[in-house]
Amino acid sequence: MERKVLVVDDEKLIVKGIKFSLEQDGFKVDAAYDGEEALQMIRDGKYDIVFLDVMLPKLNGYEVCQQVREFSMVPIIMLTAKSDDMDKILGLEYGADDYITKPFNILEVKARMKAVFRRTGSGENEEPAAKTVSLGDFVLDCDSRRLYIGGREIRLTAKEYDLLELLATHVNKVYSRESLMNIVWGYDFVGDVRTVDVHIRRLREKIEKDPGSPAYVHTKWGAGYYFNDHE
Repeated sequence: MERKVLVVDDEKLIVKGIKFSLEQDGFKVDAAYDGEEALQMIRDGKYDIVFLDVMLPKLNGYEVCQQVREFSMVPIIMLTAKSDDMDKILGLEYGADDYITKPFNILEVKARMKAVFRRTGSGENEEPAAKTVSLGDFVLDCDSRRLYIGGREIRLTAKEYDLLELLATHVNKVYSRESLMNIVWGYDFVGDVRTVDVHIRRLREKIEKDPGSPAYVHTKWGAGYYFNDHE
């Protein structure tokens, strides 16, 4: 079933960017540009999640969130240009599920959205993820978070597994180190992209017959990493 998202922001470029990216992932995305319009749309439509800017004309985001909570528990992620922690706390007290501080990128948006779906249990309408990735003698069981190569289980750390699952479920898609950092470690991770390189190296040492000439996790020079089994 197609998942529905409402993006509420009076900055049309932000709305356009989020809408375009989420539509590429199969979401149906509606937009509202002021608080009153957003409130009416949420009343009239069934959304799986709402991205709600704090600074809006007519009704601000906190007011919209508070009123929505009187009739709906739809997941709400607040978008705020302010870094003041009190603003963030205030937003959550009004019933928001999470917040993102501007400026942000679409990877943050997607990562936060998936996290909220997991926490709230509102991902029932989400397209089912691949349960198993099988390529040659490579078998990744996404439910049990286990990897088997040639029938033998390969022990991975949590982050090594997260990296591998992301790459293996998007064969031939190149992820930059920054993208992998945002998705796997979170946008607020304090560290640098060399962390990704270290984990990729360790992952290759565990899953590749020849880590120097990998069969699974490849490097696209100047761009990032991708997964492909040529066998």
